[in-house]
Amino acid sequence: MKKIAILCLLLLVGFVFAARGQAPATAPRPDPELKKMGAFVGHWTVERDYKPSALSPGGKVTGEVSLRWVLRGFFLEARETEKGPTGETHFFEYYGYDPVNKTLTFNIMFDNGSFLSGTTAATESSSSWDGKYVTGGKEYRIRASIVFAPDGKSYNAKFEISTDGKTWAPWWDGKYTKTEPAAKK
Repeated sequence: MKKIAILCLLLLVGFVFAARGQAPATAPRPDPELKKMGAFVGHWTVERDYKPSALSPGGKVTGEVSLRWVLRGFFLEARETEKGPTGETHFFEYYGYDPVNKTLTFNIMFDNGSFLSGTTAATESSSSWDGKYVTGGKEYRIRASIVFAPDGKSYNAKFEISTDGKTWAPWWDGKYTKTEPAAKK
């Protein structure tokens, strides 16, 4: 019994020294591809023009969105509010990098239970989106293009929507302008 206890103690001491002798693990870092989304960081005012469709009566909306890096820079978070003919809408957006498929991803959740999700390709001056929009128990395909002004202080977005992924119709277009957030009251 004494021999077994000594053997166990020696094994334990050996494991401790072996573990201490290993190089410390390096902390994971966000993929450099995700940094291309950095142009969106900041506070923006929004002017959108929704086209009349089965989803909306159409009309102009205004709003604000703030984007910031979260979770040690692995994700970009946006919080947005827009006001228009159908009232006020709030939504959250999250952008990240999928290392398995090597793509930038987005997920947008609205306060009515609808959501958008998909992938985006980005450069420092533009991005394109491809994904789905789920609302009212139906799924639609979406695609979009976003182009920044040369000074990076504004960008234009054009979204299209499809019921079958083949026939596309304009959904909305908008202009985003970088501003300082309003002072809190």
